[in-house]
Amino acid sequence: MSDLAFITDGSAAVAGLVLGLISMGTEHCPAEGCLARSDATPRTAVSAGAVVFQENTTGTELYVRRDTAMRFGPFRPVYGLSLSDDGEAWVGAGLSYTLQPRDWNWYAEFHVMPGLYAEGGGADLGGPVEFRSGLELGYESDRGWRIGLGFDHRSNAGIESRNPGLETVHLRLSVPTGRR
Repeated sequence: MSDLAFITDGSAAVAGLVLGLISMGTEHCPAEGCLARSDATPRTAVSAGAVVFQENTTGTELYVRRDTAMRFGPFRPVYGLSLSDDGEAWVGAGLSYTLQPRDWNWYAEFHVMPGLYAEGGGADLGGPVEFRSGLELGYESDRGWRIGLGFDHRSNAGIESRNPGLETVHLRLSVPTGRR
């Protein structure tokens, strides 16, 4: 996984934050306010993928995420829960930023979510507080359905003495749900 260092060291989360701040400054601040609340299409997403620890695939993960019906500037609150076949569990909440030029169906989404991790029979990540960050590249249909390939990284960001990190490569299907 060393070829994916951009994502595995949290750089994708930093890139998403920088792009989101640029978007906030150019598109949101002059119009309605930098972090003004606005409506967004709520989505429920399900993904499945391979769990990678220390460059070895250790199992599979099922992940359910909810994208809320609001944004604050370019940032959307999200929350999720994942379970692996090794008994690992993670639950957290955070923010996402989607880069999708107008009239394009293709998108890139960055997210960062602090959460709680239970090791179960899986990897020892050094502590219960683990940050999930990642990047998803995908396609959005005209009806709002999304399919994407994503890569997530979880680690404790150095708040514990041991910080090995865990990756997930997944396929995600997101469906618009509810009203905005």
